[in-house]
Amino acid sequence: MTREVLNARRLLCPLPVIRTQDKVKKMQPGDQLEVICTDPGVMQDIPTWCRINGHKVLELLSGDHEYTVILEVGDDKLNKLPIDLTM
Repeated sequence: MTREVLNARRLLCPLPVIRTQDKVKKMQPGDQLEVICTDPGVMQDIPTWCRINGHKVLELLSGDHEYTVILEVGDDKLNKLPIDLTM
């Protein structure tokens, strides 16, 4: 198991979720990802994405104008839904 950090500061929706999705694709089940953002929307967007795609939110933190989501990569990579930007 590894723990990686994704810097998504100064990115606005939907980019933090897209960057999280791209990073998780390169990780193994059980790995942890810490996503650090400045967009408060990630506190709802990333947990929703995790629930849909079989990942587990371990912790949500906020403070000093930053928002952090720590997640554990799920083992069902077939269940992941890509984000469609053409909608």
